[in-house]
Parts: sequence; structure tokens; C-alpha cells
Amino acid sequence: MRGEGIGRSVHLFRSFLVEQTEPHLFYGALARDSADLVEHEMSLQGRLVVDVGAGPLEFAEEFRRRGARYVAVDLDPDVPALANGGVAADAAALPFADGSADLVFSSNLLEHVRDPEVVARELVRIAKPGGLVFLSYTNWWSPWGGHETSPWHWLGGRRAIDRYTRRHGHPPKNRVGETLFKLSVAWGMRWAHRAPGVRIVSARPRYLPRWASFLVRVPVVREVLSWNLLLLLRRDGREAAEPGELRGTL
Repeated sequence: MRGEGIGRSVHLFRSFLVEQTEPHLFYGALARDSADLVEHEMSLQGRLVVDVGAGPLEFAEEFRRRGARYVAVDLDPDVPALANGGVAADAAALPFADGSADLVFSSNLLEHVRDPEVVARELVRIAKPGGLVFLSYTNWWSPWGGHETSPWHWLGGRRAIDRYTRRHGHPPKNRVGETLFKLSVAWGMRWAHRAPGVRIVSARPRYLPRWASFLVRVPVVREVLSWNLLLLLRRDGREAAEPGELRGTL
């Protein structure tokens, strides 16, 4: 890992610049960084990892490379990550027993669901006592809040869609109010502080250095400068079982 300083952020932002043209580079870098962040708190060797909203194959490859028992979940049965034992399911009604996973991982899904609180509760529900929930999403007012229509979403989501359609001859994949929703950092912080059964391990801008964590506590400013909110939560209860004690239920 490149540490928690500015070098890490520069590397991630450089990778981000080629997301559209060379997505494997960006998602590979993001998967490695995400696994590093998790392993600050818990070894992945032998752990049951449920990735909700899986999508890119790079996360599956990285978690498995580190010895995790990885299960991908996505609403779209055709995403590459589901090819090797994945589960096609709605994130609002996950087909897993309570307390099944050592790590429940969700990267850049929550801004694409109509009821993020229901999905967030499901992520917590299937985490083991002492297990981790890694929840990250792009907030609406960040420079990338409109996804491929950014930064024109700052002038209005519908206007951004119309502009994109005129320029490219087809509507964007991410359309506000349909496949993309206006989720704020403030919502995530409120939810994390009030959610029963979890405690916050870390709340920070995902791509920024650790010292920038204070930004998520500054109203208004956090909505623009955070880019992406990362919440790392621990489920109440004893510390996660050793790998030999895994009791995941699929």
C-alpha cells in the first residue's frame, strides 16, 4: 500500500482519469486500495467476503488473491464478477442469513438505489458480530456526483442528461432520478451515527489522505470536497471469528 498520505491520493486520482478508457487500471488500483484499508482492521485470509453491487471483476480477483472466500452479489446477472459462484439478487433483500459474513463490502452502489437506508440496513444485517461493513458511495454534490454527466450536474441533473444526450447521441447510463440518486455525505454520517448494531471505525473521504477525515464533519464543505464517502463500520458483538470458525450461510 502507498501509505495514507498524498502519494496514495495522487495514485488513485491518476487511475481515475483513465476509468473510461482503461477501466481495469482504475478498478485494479481501487480494489488493491480497498483491500489494504480492510486489512488495517482484519486479515482477509480465510474470511467470507460478500461484495454487494459487485460489478468490476478486479475486486473479485484482489480479494481472492488475498485468500478471502469471496461471493459477488449484483442485480445484473450478467456482470463479470458473478461468473464464478456469484449471486444475482436485489441489495434491498439479500439472500443471506443474519450474521453470515466477516466482511460486507459495497463500493459505489448506494447512490444507485432508491432507498439507501434499506440497503444499508441489509449490509449490517448480514455482517457477523465483530465483522466489518465497508460502505462507500459518490455523493451528489461532489465533482463526480453526476458520474459521466459531471460536472454539468451542478447546473441540474436533467440539464446534464440533456447535454450528454446531445453530445453523444444517446442518454447516459446514470440518469438522476432513474439510475442515480442525490445522496449526500450528511445522510451517510447521520445514518452511521444512528444505525443500531454498529460502531464507526472510520468515516472519511475515500480518495483523500487520512488527515482529511475532518472534512466529513464540516457541513456544506464536505459535500463538494469529499468526492466519495467511506464508512468502515464494525458490527456489535465479539471480534470476528478466526477463519477456521467461519459460519457463513449462503
